[in-house]
Amino acid sequence: MKAGFYHLYYINMATKVVLDFEKPLFELEAKLEEMRQCLRSSTREQTQSETELLNQEIETFELKIDALRRSVYKNLTRWQKVQLARHPERPYTLDYIYMMTKEFVELAGDRHFGDDKAIVGGFARIEESSTGFSQPVMIIGHQKGRDTKSNLYRNFGMAQPEGYRKALRLMKLAEKFRKPVITLIDTPGAFPGIEAEERGQAEAIARNLFEMAKLTVPIICVIIGEGASGGAIGLGVGDRILMAENSWYSVISPESCSSILWRSWNYKEQAAEALKLTAPDLLEQGIIDRIIPEPVGGAHTDPEAMAATLKSILVEELRILLLKEPATLVHDRIEKFSAMGVWNEEEA
Repeated sequence: MKAGFYHLYYINMATKVVLDFEKPLFELEAKLEEMRQCLRSSTREQTQSETELLNQEIETFELKIDALRRSVYKNLTRWQKVQLARHPERPYTLDYIYMMTKEFVELAGDRHFGDDKAIVGGFARIEESSTGFSQPVMIIGHQKGRDTKSNLYRNFGMAQPEGYRKALRLMKLAEKFRKPVITLIDTPGAFPGIEAEERGQAEAIARNLFEMAKLTVPIICVIIGEGASGGAIGLGVGDRILMAENSWYSVISPESCSSILWRSWNYKEQAAEALKLTAPDLLEQGIIDRIIPEPVGGAHTDPEAMAATLKSILVEELRILLLKEPATLVHDRIEKFSAMGVWNEEEA
C-alpha cells in the first residue's frame, strides 16, 4: 500500500458512522450546522442586530454541545467503550506508523508458510525534533481493513499462525540489531479457522509468549483498539503495556462471554461490565502500566493529535528502557508477568 493511504482514507469515507449513544450529539450538531448555514446565507435585508443575535445563539449552542460531548464521553459504560474501540474510522496500525515514524520499511513473510496480511511490521525511525531524540525501532501490529475488500485482504485483523511467526521473526531481527520493539494491538482475536489450527495456531502464539519474555531488547506493547484473547496476547508481552483510553483488553469478547454464560448475545452489556476490560479497570488490576488519553469523542475524531500523543509517550518510555541492561530487561519483564493474578488464601 502507498504511504499515507491508510491515514487519509478515513477522511474520504462517504458516510459518518454514528454510534447509538452519539445520536443526541449528532442531532444537535446537525441543528448547529443549519444555524451556521442560515448565517452564511443571510441577506442584506437582515439588520446588524439580527445577525449579532444569531451569532450569539450559535455561540451558546456550541457551548451547550461541547458540554454535552464532554459529559457523554466522560461517562461511557464499558460496552460503549467497546463500541468506540471498534469504530470503523478509528486509526489502525499503518495509520499510526505513517503519522508517527519515518523511513518505514515493511518486511513480509514468516519464512515457513507465507505472509499474513493481518499483521504488518518493519523497521522505522521515531524522531522528536524538540529534544533531538531519534531511534530506529521495529514496529509490528495488527491491521484491519476499511471496507469489505480490504477487510478480506487483512482477514479482519485476525492473524493466522504465519502472522505470529512473522512477528516473531521480526522481533528476533530487532534483537539481532539491538533495536527496541513496539507492538500495536488491535484484533478481535486470532483466526479460529480449521486451517489455522492445522498449521499450529496455539503453538505459534505460545512460542511468541515464550520468546518475547526473554527478548533482550526493550518491548513496548500498545492496545490501540480491540485486544481480544490469545490474538492480542500473542503480541502483548512487553516491558511496558500501554492502552488507549477507549480501547479494551480481555481474555474474551463481551459477545462470546454472553453466549457462553447466557446462551445468547443479548447480555453482552452485562458481560462487558463483569469482564472489567477497559483501561481504568486494567490499570487498577496492574495488567497495564499506563493509559494513553484520547481526544474527546475518540481517537478517530483527531487522528493526528492521537498519534502525536502516542508518539510523545513512546519516546518517553523508550528513553527509560534504553538505559537498562539486557539482563535487567528480561528479569524485570518476567517478574512483571509472574506477579499478575497472584492472590492469598486465608483459612476461616
